Amino acid sequence: MLLTICLKVSGLLRDIVIAYYFGDTYQADAYLAAFIIPNMIFLFLTTGMKHAFIPSYLEAKETGKSTYLFNQIWKSTGLISFGIGVVGMLIAPMIVPILYPNFQTNAMTIAIHTTVIFMVCVGVVGLNAVFEAYFDAESKYVITTIAQLIVLLTMISSAVLFAKQIGPYALSSGYLFGVILSFLFKLLIVHKQNIIQFSTKIHRDDVKSFFIVFIPVAITVMIGQVNLAVDNIFASYFEEGAVTYINYAKNLVHFPQAIFAVTIGTITFPLIAKSYAKGNIKELRYRTGQGLMVMCYVLLPAITGMMLLMPSIIQLLFERGAFTHEATLATSQVAYYYVGSVIFFSLTVIINNAMYTLKKGYYVMWIGLGSILFNIVCNSVFTKILGYVGIPLASSIVGLVYAISCYLFLSKQIGSLIHAQRLIEITKMILSIIVMTITLQIIGNVKFYIANGNYLLIAIFVGALIYVVCSYILKIEAFYFLWSALRKKENDQLSEG
Repeated sequence: MLLTICLKVSGLLRDIVIAYYFGDTYQADAYLAAFIIPNMIFLFLTTGMKHAFIPSYLEAKETGKSTYLFNQIWKSTGLISFGIGVVGMLIAPMIVPILYPNFQTNAMTIAIHTTVIFMVCVGVVGLNAVFEAYFDAESKYVITTIAQLIVLLTMISSAVLFAKQIGPYALSSGYLFGVILSFLFKLLIVHKQNIIQFSTKIHRDDVKSFFIVFIPVAITVMIGQVNLAVDNIFASYFEEGAVTYINYAKNLVHFPQAIFAVTIGTITFPLIAKSYAKGNIKELRYRTGQGLMVMCYVLLPAITGMMLLMPSIIQLLFERGAFTHEATLATSQVAYYYVGSVIFFSLTVIINNAMYTLKKGYYVMWIGLGSILFNIVCNSVFTKILGYVGIPLASSIVGLVYAISCYLFLSKQIGSLIHAQRLIEITKMILSIIVMTITLQIIGNVKFYIANGNYLLIAIFVGALIYVVCSYILKIEAFYFLWSALRKKENDQLSEG
């Protein structure tokens, strides 16, 4: 968990470095736009591979065929991903101008060349994806996280050393060097475990059966990145800086989702799965509803506090170097419209866990594909009315419709998750958030007299403390659930000691 937080913070640090050197100029726009399509492929390979490889590998391990499966998958994935990379390099000069027709000559040149460099990475990323899935299947999560940290830290180091000489190419070149270094790190560990068999031939039937499972899952997990690509395409139609504002605001607002949604999903998913394994749909319904309540309890105050403190947060993180105060204000404005997006997509983490448990994941895929079309329509409408701030508003509306669609389908399978007691709990949370908000507004009166960083530390600490105290006084169930879970973990560790 600590390494995962370090990974997310490193991603934020990368954005801070980009903002420092390139601000909201055409160079930042071109780099961020160029990264979208390759990153879509990266997610398709990495996250999709973990969801498909781990259960297949564990099943093969029971029959003593895990080594055979691993070698079949890494070889076939390597060939496919290198092929995708070559094709991507060849068509990048044709695709990028189609996606971003409003880019000026300098921005277009950077976007094309940067996309080509990232496409060179695809083959190695494919191999990395299999190795990381293998480590996760063996419960060696630390190795995977360290490998991902290597890539981020290499990008950051490359930018610091070479940004002034070669501009945004320092970032893409750093990424290429990072994925190669990460691959060699994992290859060394795997080689010592004597699981790699270079002479084994690829058997088409076995590979085909794996990729039949892999492709739908991979498509599902990259839908969010496809929607981000849609957002960037629409942002490129506006003035210089719009792509930058969209990307920084989205990454920042979705930061709590990356921490809390994943953590809460990890806590509640085993409870949901155990209920289904026992054939107890009533308990499954209760555990899913409980997960949603815990998500609301943690996420709603975090997002509320972030919105109240947004200009100060962006100023602290980004406003230096080439990133001006005007860029801070523009990014803050975009961030406010992303609020619905982070809330609704976080809630669907729990809903979709239940769907996957019920083996209805293909419905999630179709709903997600529908959300892409809906996102295009919403962007077309709202950008004409509101300009580029219509892009995050479209994302929030898409998130709402996506969450409702997933919930309605799930409720048909297991029954409604909403009842009077949960509505009362939500009311208690809202009351606690109101008290927290009033407190933060009062604290805001002193921000002009102290340093911005000190103000944020005080506001975050006091806001969190007030919310927890209100939770205790109002006896919010989610608070006691989390408290008991933490106490249980602490007691387990003491027992092991």
